[in-house]
Amino acid sequence: MSTRIAFLKGHGTENDFVIVPDPENALDLMPATVAALCDRRAGIGGDGVLHVVRSAAHPEARSMAPEAEWFMDYRNGDGSVAEMCGNGVRVFARYLQHAGHVGEGDLAIATRAGVKTVHIAKDGDITVGMGRARLPEGEVTVSVGEHNWPARNVNMGNPHAVAFVDDLAYAGNLYTAPPVSPANAYPDGVNVEFVVDRGPRHVAMRVHERGSGETRSCGTGACAVAVATARRDGADPAVTGAPATYTVDLPGGRLVITERPDGEIEMTGPAVIVAEGEIDGEWLENALR
Repeated sequence: MSTRIAFLKGHGTENDFVIVPDPENALDLMPATVAALCDRRAGIGGDGVLHVVRSAAHPEARSMAPEAEWFMDYRNGDGSVAEMCGNGVRVFARYLQHAGHVGEGDLAIATRAGVKTVHIAKDGDITVGMGRARLPEGEVTVSVGEHNWPARNVNMGNPHAVAFVDDLAYAGNLYTAPPVSPANAYPDGVNVEFVVDRGPRHVAMRVHERGSGETRSCGTGACAVAVATARRDGADPAVTGAPATYTVDLPGGRLVITERPDGEIEMTGPAVIVAEGEIDGEWLENALR
């Protein structure tokens, strides 16, 4: 790996990513490579990697190419592959705008959780159509130390366990994944959200992201929290015919989540490109030894 690799750094409500443009899917991003890039002391640092590939050039996205030119090949900070990242989609869209591939307005982005519709507003905020939530049946319990809470199982294309607590400090340090039972509820791991009320249709949360630890923000997690809170509050837009909008405060900022009567969920928030440069090939080779 003697050549230098272009990269950018961006964040959405402080959920930060290393962006690797690779339109023709020429780079083999092994898990160890991704982990080295995301290392906050020895690498660039990030909660994950946004591998930017044309859908037609990636075997997992080729079927979506007629709908979406670009595929977000997302990887968690430990190198594992993830289905979807809501903040990542916003930052991915911001990169496409930054690079001149798209302008303000509507676009479609392919992900492992399907094609997502995106709107880049003139005021800078980006709205992502996150699809519909699935609410799998079955009781789930989340534990931290001696505390246990019932949790709502919500799937946003990736799995979430949402627990309502009296104080966000009860979540502990979230360096490691909080135990969730039954163990077979999430065979591939789970994102765990802890939620407190802040006011009418206004909550705050902390999250342990599967494969990344605690992050400053999680877009799919904020959507899962909004849906779980709405159901707790007795609000189901499919029943009432009225959209339900919740403000969700995260350590890194604020997201606004709306669930429409047709079940579609929209997430609105900021996305920022921070820097761009080149990854030194020699450094990367040494990092992987």
